Amino acid sequence: MALLNEKTMHQVKDMLKGLKDQVKLVVFTQEIECLTCKENRRLLEEIASLSDRVSVEVFDFVSDKDKAEHYNVDKIPAIVVEGAKDYGIRFYGIPGGYEFTSLIHAIQMVSSGESGLSPETKEQLKTLHYPVHIQVFVTLTCPYCPGAVQMAHKMAIESDLIRTDMVEASGFPHLVNKYRVFAVPKIVINETIEFEWALPESKFLEYIMQANGEVK
Repeated sequence: MALLNEKTMHQVKDMLKGLKDQVKLVVFTQEIECLTCKENRRLLEEIASLSDRVSVEVFDFVSDKDKAEHYNVDKIPAIVVEGAKDYGIRFYGIPGGYEFTSLIHAIQMVSSGESGLSPETKEQLKTLHYPVHIQVFVTLTCPYCPGAVQMAHKMAIESDLIRTDMVEASGFPHLVNKYRVFAVPKIVINETIEFEWALPESKFLEYIMQANGEVK
């Protein structure tokens, strides 16, 4: 039985019609798949079936350890959204509910290679000197979370020094405890900067620059 209903399939197919370049969805699972691992893989296979510009490549988190290390994947289920290059966009946990839109948005952006950020933000990001790791903790029922996830994706598209993870909170309780996630979206940058809510572009950028040591 398909995970996507017929109406959603038609909508997604229309959204993927305008893809510019090929997009590869790299999936990490394991031999005995957990419930969300299996659903995650099936979801991506259904999406890929709707466009000849989207493909899926599946790796085992244990036996394909070298691939996991190559992509800096440290937990499953995991998705890498890769286009002409690896933009550093990762999903941990099945991107269902409201986060389904974030996945489709990521595919569209990676295909185009365009972030849609303002010229001012683009210039600021060019001044980054050190790697930036953005973790966005979400729940699938949170209507505000996609805004934070998609803003982080835009930043990653624009700078090779930025990588970003969507982390579905219920699937990783140890991380929820570690980062004291009491409300979502919860954003953690480089283990040092933490904030909540989906902030506008300028404020999100300010936190990135602060974490990178550009703003004291």
